[in-house]
Amino acid sequence: MLLFCYILNMKMKRSSALPPNRSISLPTRLHPTSLRVETALNTLRDWEIRSCSSSETLTADTIQTGLVGLSEVYRCVEELVYSSQIQHGELLEDALDHSVKLLDACCIIKDTQQKMNEQALCLQLSLRRRGEESRVEDEISSYLRLRKKLKKEASNCIRSLKRSERKLGVVPSLKESHLKMDVKVFRELNLMTSRVLRSLLVFLSSPRNMITNTHGGCSFVSKLWPTEKMKMKKIVSDVGSVDDVLCCVLQGSEDMTMAHRKLEYLVISLGSTQAGIDLVFRRLIRYRVSILNVLTP
Repeated sequence: MLLFCYILNMKMKRSSALPPNRSISLPTRLHPTSLRVETALNTLRDWEIRSCSSSETLTADTIQTGLVGLSEVYRCVEELVYSSQIQHGELLEDALDHSVKLLDACCIIKDTQQKMNEQALCLQLSLRRRGEESRVEDEISSYLRLRKKLKKEASNCIRSLKRSERKLGVVPSLKESHLKMDVKVFRELNLMTSRVLRSLLVFLSSPRNMITNTHGGCSFVSKLWPTEKMKMKKIVSDVGSVDDVLCCVLQGSEDMTMAHRKLEYLVISLGSTQAGIDLVFRRLIRYRVSILNVLTP
C-alpha cells in the first residue's frame, strides 16, 4: 500500500512539471439556416454558369429558372435574419438600402413587361383579323417603336445595376469570422439578384451581342461595356426573334403566319417571366420587412 502511494505521488509530480495542454479552438459549425442559404446560392451560381456557357439562345425558361432560384435564396436569407444569427445593425441597414435599388429595378422590369404584353396582344389581334394591310403595318410599326423605347430604358437600368455591383466589390476588412460570413451572404445575395435581373433585362431588350469573358463566365451586360479581355458572343432571345420577324414582314420578306406564331409564343414567354419577377418582387418585400422587424426595437 505504501509503495502504491509513493508511485502515485511521483506521477502527480511529473504531470505537474509538464506544460499545460493548449485547447484547440475548432471552427464552429454553420447554422442550419446558413447552410441552406449557401446551398441555394450555389444552385443559383450553377444556373448562371449553365445559362451563359451552354446556349446561344436566351429563353424564357432559362430566365424563369433563375428567378425561381433567386426567390428561394431570399426565402432562406429571410429565415437567417429571423434566426437572430445576424446581429450587426449597420450590415442590416446597408442591406435595407440596397434592396430599394433592387426593388426599383423590379418595378422597371414589371412595367416593361406589362407594356410589351399589352402591345403584343393588340398586334396579335390585328394579325388575326387580317384587316387592311396598312393598318397591320401601323400596328407593327407602333410595336417596334415601343420596343425601341423600352430597350433604352432597359439599358439605363442595366447600367445602374452594374454601378451598384462595382460598389459591392469593395469588401471591408473584418476581424470577426461570423461577421465576415454575414457580409459574404448579403454581398452574394445582392450580386446574384443584380445578375438575374440583368439577365431578364437583356432578354427583354434583346441586344445583338452578349459579353462572355475569357474564363467562361457571363456578365449579362450585352454590348454596353466591351473590354479587350472579353469576347463578343451573338445571342438571340425569344423577344428579339419577334422583332426580326416583324421587320421582315414590313419589308415583305416574311408572311403574317410566322409573325402571328412568334407573337403567340412571345405572350406565353412574357407570362412566364412576369410570374417569376412577381415572385422575386414579393420575396424582396418580405425580405425588407424581416430586416425592419429585426432593426425595430
